[in-house]
Amino acid sequence: MGDHIPVGRVTIVGLGPGPRNTVTQATLEAIANIPHQFLRTRKHPTADLLPHAHSFDELYEALPSFDDVYAAITEAVVAAALQHGEVLYAVPGSPLILETSVAQLRADNRITVTVLPALSFLDLAWEALGIDPVNSGVRLIDGHRFAIEAANERGPLLVAQVHADWVLSDVKLAFDEAVGNEPIVLLHHLGLEDQRLEHTTWQELDRALSPDHLTTLYIPQLAQPIAAEMVKLHQLARTLREQCPWDIEQTHQSLIKHLLEEAYETVDALNELDPDDPSTDEALIEELGDLLYQVEFHATIAEQEGRFTFADVARSIHDKLVRRHPHVFGSTVAHSADEVVSTWDEVKRQERKDNDSKSDSVFSGVAKAAPALSYATKLQKRAADVGFDWPNADGAFDKIREESAEIREALRLNESTEAIRLELGDLLFSVVNLSRHLGHDAETALREASDKFRSRFESVERLASERNIDLHVADLATLDALWDEAKTRN
Repeated sequence: MGDHIPVGRVTIVGLGPGPRNTVTQATLEAIANIPHQFLRTRKHPTADLLPHAHSFDELYEALPSFDDVYAAITEAVVAAALQHGEVLYAVPGSPLILETSVAQLRADNRITVTVLPALSFLDLAWEALGIDPVNSGVRLIDGHRFAIEAANERGPLLVAQVHADWVLSDVKLAFDEAVGNEPIVLLHHLGLEDQRLEHTTWQELDRALSPDHLTTLYIPQLAQPIAAEMVKLHQLARTLREQCPWDIEQTHQSLIKHLLEEAYETVDALNELDPDDPSTDEALIEELGDLLYQVEFHATIAEQEGRFTFADVARSIHDKLVRRHPHVFGSTVAHSADEVVSTWDEVKRQERKDNDSKSDSVFSGVAKAAPALSYATKLQKRAADVGFDWPNADGAFDKIREESAEIREALRLNESTEAIRLELGDLLFSVVNLSRHLGHDAETALREASDKFRSRFESVERLASERNIDLHVADLATLDALWDEAKTRN
């Protein structure tokens, strides 16, 4: 058999960067002469030159990824070329600049491809910026792959495909060494009547304007090379939310139990960390990663809902930490850890005061979903801040005795289960109060006591196994004897 000869022909044209006068005569002639026409997207100022062309805009909504979209476009255009002999395929800007579908069509041996040169957005960008890209050494970067393509680069960089808030957020997140005042320029609707050059800073990168498919970012210089890992994680989270059935179904509420589980498992890894054994780092790395992904997961859900992004989360904690460390970033002086805590608490009180419009309660900001002992401790501390507290531990001791007596009385009177539960809660609340007055964290104290009990009872289990004693049928005297023996060993 002889070599395969393509029987379909595709003529690819570019619709220029936006202004009507940038569309070439060759492109206009091709549009006039080739009846079977396709548009990658109608979201372009000169797309109306092809009023009867079939566009692929619906694929962007129907398919889970850009790779799937471009593959589907390629197959559709090739199939039409094989059916009709020749088709026209039009793309925004220049067909040779950041057009994946064009590259795939040119590599397809089933068809013959002709590409008509076109003006790109680059020429308008260089004119607007007033720079020679060759002499300036500018590198063109795809905004969708910023973290990867900008790795080890310091600039200048021209970042294309920054068509949405989430792309700008990804770009911003990739540069975790940013101070925030690094200058950048957003180029918006170049050559059109509403052309806008927004000179702003890295801190305001994703807040200066609402980007679209005619927006480009110019970065004159970065102090440090780009770090890619966080952006790769964010891209993975978005991919899973778009393609994994389980991830797609999750909500903020359904993920709460997983967030708590990962937090507890991280605490376990921290407790098992051995400063003299580097191998214990691996468990902590894994658990910290699991916990970080829970944060990323919630941010990705919020991003898809158009509420906030991971960049907002990072910005919020960054700004809060700066506010609460005036001894580092301001003029306040703190010489000890106790003074730092005092400063921290004072800033928190001021923040609560500033947020009086939301809530004027001293308990504003205390998480109701916190573990019960921690929740009780925080409530007591907030009340103590306004003077509602025992002067010393004696009052807490007396309260414990009082609450114990009330439980005995409730049991004697055979009160309801709910009443007894409330009395138990009062007793526990009093114990937390005593713990706080003695300078100990009730959560930590109870956890240590629980760990001690677990360790001793596991010793009981080992002793019983060594002596062929079945714990499930052993009497209490036998269990007490094993317990006393375990206490001497542990």
